[in-house]
Amino acid sequence: MSRLGKLPIEIPAGVKAVLENGLLKVEGPKGKLSLRSPAGVEITLDKTRLVTTRQSDVADHRAKHGLVRSLVANMVKGVSTGYERQLEIVGVGFRAAVKGKTLNMTLGFSHPVDFPIPEGLVVRVDANTKVVIQGADKALVGETAAKIRGIKPPEPYQGKGIRYSDEVIRRKAGKAAAGAK
Repeated sequence: MSRLGKLPIEIPAGVKAVLENGLLKVEGPKGKLSLRSPAGVEITLDKTRLVTTRQSDVADHRAKHGLVRSLVANMVKGVSTGYERQLEIVGVGFRAAVKGKTLNMTLGFSHPVDFPIPEGLVVRVDANTKVVIQGADKALVGETAAKIRGIKPPEPYQGKGIRYSDEVIRRKAGKAAAGAK
Protein backbone atom coordinates (compact mmCIF):
# COMPACT_ATOMS: atom_id res chain seq x y z
CA MET A 1 0.00 0.00 0.00
CA SER A 2 1.30 3.45 -0.87
CA ARG A 3 2.16 5.34 2.30
CA LEU A 4 1.16 8.62 0.73
CA GLY A 5 -1.76 7.26 -1.29
CA LYS A 6 -3.62 5.84 1.69
CA LEU A 7 -3.68 9.12 3.65
CA PRO A 8 -7.12 10.77 3.63
CA ILE A 9 -7.54 14.35 2.43
CA GLU A 10 -9.56 16.56 4.75
CA ILE A 11 -11.94 18.96 3.00
CA PRO A 12 -11.75 22.38 4.71
CA ALA A 13 -14.77 24.58 5.40
CA GLY A 14 -15.87 26.57 2.37
CA VAL A 15 -14.77 23.90 -0.11
CA LYS A 16 -17.33 21.76 -1.93
CA ALA A 17 -16.39 18.44 -3.57
CA VAL A 18 -18.63 16.47 -5.93
CA LEU A 19 -17.80 13.03 -7.35
CA GLU A 20 -19.74 11.72 -10.34
CA ASN A 21 -18.74 8.96 -12.77
CA GLY A 22 -15.04 9.10 -11.85
CA LEU A 23 -14.85 12.89 -12.28
CA LEU A 24 -13.99 14.84 -9.13
CA LYS A 25 -15.04 18.50 -9.10
CA VAL A 26 -13.72 20.73 -6.32
CA GLU A 27 -15.01 24.26 -5.82
CA GLY A 28 -13.88 26.87 -3.32
CA PRO A 29 -13.28 30.58 -2.80
CA LYS A 30 -10.23 30.63 -5.14
CA GLY A 31 -11.82 28.78 -8.07
CA LYS A 32 -13.00 25.48 -9.54
CA LEU A 33 -10.90 22.47 -10.55
CA SER A 34 -11.71 19.00 -11.84
CA LEU A 35 -9.86 15.70 -12.21
CA ARG A 36 -10.82 12.46 -13.93
CA SER A 37 -9.65 9.44 -11.97
CA PRO A 38 -7.35 7.22 -14.07
CA ALA A 39 -8.01 3.51 -14.54
CA GLY A 40 -7.04 1.46 -11.51
CA VAL A 41 -7.39 4.22 -8.90
CA GLU A 42 -10.69 5.13 -7.28
CA ILE A 43 -11.55 8.29 -5.37
CA THR A 44 -14.23 8.00 -2.69
CA LEU A 45 -15.93 10.92 -1.00
CA ASP A 46 -17.05 10.82 2.62
CA LYS A 47 -18.72 13.80 4.24
CA THR A 48 -15.52 15.68 5.15
CA ARG A 49 -12.72 13.79 3.43
CA LEU A 50 -11.52 12.23 0.20
CA VAL A 51 -9.79 8.84 0.07
CA THR A 52 -7.93 7.24 -2.84
CA THR A 53 -7.74 3.46 -3.23
CA ARG A 54 -6.26 1.27 -5.92
CA GLN A 55 -8.01 -1.73 -7.43
CA SER A 56 -5.03 -4.10 -7.47
CA ASP A 57 -1.28 -4.37 -6.91
CA VAL A 58 -0.44 -4.11 -10.61
CA ALA A 59 2.64 -1.91 -11.10
CA ASP A 60 0.68 0.70 -13.08
CA HIS A 61 -1.98 1.01 -10.37
CA ARG A 62 0.65 1.26 -7.63
CA ALA A 63 2.45 4.00 -9.55
CA LYS A 64 -0.69 6.08 -9.99
CA HIS A 65 -2.01 5.68 -6.43
CA GLY A 66 0.22 8.24 -4.71
CA LEU A 67 0.12 10.53 -7.75
CA VAL A 68 -3.68 10.77 -7.77
CA ARG A 69 -3.75 11.43 -4.02
CA SER A 70 -1.20 14.26 -4.45
CA LEU A 71 -3.16 15.77 -7.35
CA VAL A 72 -6.39 15.71 -5.33
CA ALA A 73 -4.66 17.25 -2.28
CA ASN A 74 -3.22 20.01 -4.49
CA MET A 75 -6.69 20.69 -5.92
CA VAL A 76 -8.24 21.00 -2.45
CA LYS A 77 -5.46 23.31 -1.22
CA GLY A 78 -5.59 25.33 -4.45
CA VAL A 79 -9.29 26.14 -4.28
CA SER A 80 -9.12 26.95 -0.57
CA THR A 81 -5.87 28.97 -0.20
CA GLY A 82 -4.38 29.09 -3.71
CA TYR A 83 -0.81 28.95 -4.93
CA GLU A 84 1.68 31.72 -5.58
CA ARG A 85 5.03 31.96 -7.37
CA GLN A 86 7.24 35.06 -7.32
CA LEU A 87 9.77 36.08 -9.95
CA GLU A 88 12.39 38.83 -9.86
CA ILE A 89 13.66 40.69 -12.90
CA VAL A 90 17.32 41.71 -12.51
CA GLY A 91 19.11 44.04 -14.93
CA VAL A 92 19.50 47.72 -15.73
CA GLY A 93 16.41 48.91 -17.59
CA PHE A 94 14.65 45.55 -17.21
CA ARG A 95 11.02 45.95 -16.12
CA ALA A 96 7.53 44.50 -16.44
CA ALA A 97 3.95 45.75 -16.46
CA VAL A 98 0.53 44.12 -16.76
CA LYS A 99 -1.68 45.52 -19.52
CA GLY A 100 -5.07 43.79 -19.63
CA LYS A 101 -4.49 40.05 -20.08
CA THR A 102 -0.85 40.52 -21.18
CA LEU A 103 2.41 40.76 -19.25
CA ASN A 104 4.61 43.29 -21.07
CA MET A 105 8.34 43.00 -20.34
CA THR A 106 11.40 44.99 -21.39
CA LEU A 107 14.37 42.61 -21.05
CA GLY A 108 17.20 44.09 -23.11
CA PHE A 109 16.03 42.67 -26.41
CA SER A 110 15.47 44.92 -29.43
CA HIS A 111 11.73 44.65 -28.81
CA PRO A 112 9.40 44.41 -25.79
CA VAL A 113 8.17 40.90 -24.96
CA ASP A 114 4.43 40.32 -24.55
CA PHE A 115 3.39 37.21 -22.60
CA PRO A 116 -0.34 36.28 -22.64
CA ILE A 117 -1.66 35.52 -19.16
CA PRO A 118 -3.46 32.14 -19.10
CA GLU A 119 -7.10 31.94 -18.01
CA GLY A 120 -7.47 31.26 -14.29
CA LEU A 121 -4.32 33.08 -13.19
CA VAL A 122 -3.79 36.50 -11.66
CA VAL A 123 -0.48 38.20 -12.45
CA ARG A 124 0.61 41.43 -10.80
CA VAL A 125 3.83 43.42 -10.89
CA ASP A 126 5.27 45.13 -7.81
CA ALA A 127 7.93 47.85 -8.14
CA ASN A 128 8.40 47.12 -11.91
CA THR A 129 10.72 44.18 -11.17
CA LYS A 130 8.76 41.71 -9.04
CA VAL A 131 6.21 39.51 -10.83
CA VAL A 132 3.69 37.60 -8.68
CA ILE A 133 1.67 34.75 -10.24
CA GLN A 134 -1.36 33.48 -8.30
CA GLY A 135 -3.94 30.82 -9.05
CA ALA A 136 -5.78 27.73 -7.85
CA ASP A 137 -4.06 25.23 -10.17
CA LYS A 138 -0.58 24.41 -8.84
CA ALA A 139 0.65 22.98 -12.14
CA LEU A 140 -0.54 25.98 -14.15
CA VAL A 141 1.07 28.47 -11.74
CA GLY A 142 4.40 26.62 -11.86
CA GLU A 143 4.33 26.10 -15.62
CA THR A 144 3.54 29.77 -16.29
CA ALA A 145 6.35 30.89 -13.96
CA ALA A 146 8.78 28.56 -15.76
CA LYS A 147 7.72 29.88 -19.19
CA ILE A 148 8.21 33.49 -18.08
CA ARG A 149 11.62 32.64 -16.57
CA GLY A 150 12.55 30.84 -19.80
CA ILE A 151 12.23 34.05 -21.82
CA LYS A 152 15.43 35.43 -20.24
CA PRO A 153 16.98 32.98 -17.72
CA PRO A 154 19.56 34.42 -15.32
CA GLU A 155 23.09 34.35 -16.65
CA PRO A 156 25.96 33.37 -14.33
CA TYR A 157 28.36 36.28 -14.95
CA GLN A 158 26.33 39.38 -14.06
CA GLY A 159 23.14 37.71 -12.81
CA LYS A 160 20.88 39.50 -15.31
CA GLY A 161 17.59 37.89 -16.26
CA ILE A 162 14.41 36.55 -14.69
CA ARG A 163 14.78 34.36 -11.60
CA TYR A 164 12.55 32.84 -8.96
CA SER A 165 12.53 34.90 -5.75
CA ASP A 166 14.03 32.00 -3.76
CA GLU A 167 16.53 30.96 -6.46
CA VAL A 168 20.25 31.27 -5.80
CA ILE A 169 22.40 31.98 -8.87
CA ARG A 170 25.95 30.64 -8.71
CA ARG A 171 28.12 33.43 -10.08
CA LYS A 172 31.19 32.76 -12.22
CA ALA A 173 34.33 34.82 -12.42
CA GLY A 174 34.78 36.65 -15.70
CA LYS A 175 37.77 36.76 -18.08
CA ALA A 176 39.63 39.34 -16.00
CA ALA A 177 39.66 37.08 -12.92
CA ALA A 178 40.73 34.02 -14.91
CA GLY A 179 43.75 35.74 -16.52
CA ALA A 180 45.01 37.41 -13.30
CA LYS A 181 47.08 34.41 -12.16
